[in-house]
Amino acid sequence: MRHLTVLILSILTAQLSYSQIHEIGVFAGGSNFIGDVGATDYISPNQLAFGALYKWNRSTRHSYRVSLIFSELEGIDVNSDDPRRIQRGYEFASRIMEISAGIELTFFDFDLHSGVKLATPYLYSGISVANHDNHYFLNSVQTSENASSWAFGIPMALGFKTTFIDGLVFGVEVGARYTFSDELDGSLPSDPANQQYRFGNINNHDWYVFSGITLTYTFGENPCYCPSN
Repeated sequence: MRHLTVLILSILTAQLSYSQIHEIGVFAGGSNFIGDVGATDYISPNQLAFGALYKWNRSTRHSYRVSLIFSELEGIDVNSDDPRRIQRGYEFASRIMEISAGIELTFFDFDLHSGVKLATPYLYSGISVANHDNHYFLNSVQTSENASSWAFGIPMALGFKTTFIDGLVFGVEVGARYTFSDELDGSLPSDPANQQYRFGNINNHDWYVFSGITLTYTFGENPCYCPSN
């Protein structure tokens, strides 16, 4: 039974590898944080963000996508338009590593084997999980908890992509991440012993945004984009 299972999986894997087209490439751009510390501008990259992504183009209108992005989130109160934050003067920096997976939907058909130049806006969403440093503020100073946590979230990205030269696709993308955490900026310490130092609006979770460009290389045989019966 075990050998039969391995044989079936091998056949399926081979069929997928020859019947679909794939993209692998890089993301480069910037990040900005939106939460209880720092400015609240939605698109205002202030730290470098870079990573890698993979797409499996299931049809000319949608792809399954996975990405890994590294960055540092930064929040500085004096850069805010809120007088109360400016007076408070908090600031933090936290390294972040995000893994995201979901579906990318194009507005127009994007058949990479059509032989013509293509361009289309697209939307991306799915689920993300980000590893970040844990810290809190003690006497207005960022204090590390010497630990890290995972923050789950929902990525929501809008982009535009076009075929560049043979085998390459160039894209521009802005993607906001809504997280189910209020710990990224230190306003909600993860260690129960430091809960006395919590502050800010406990009803609002943290957001962060990646803005940048993508460059992917396409490979794989021409898939059969056949309409279902």
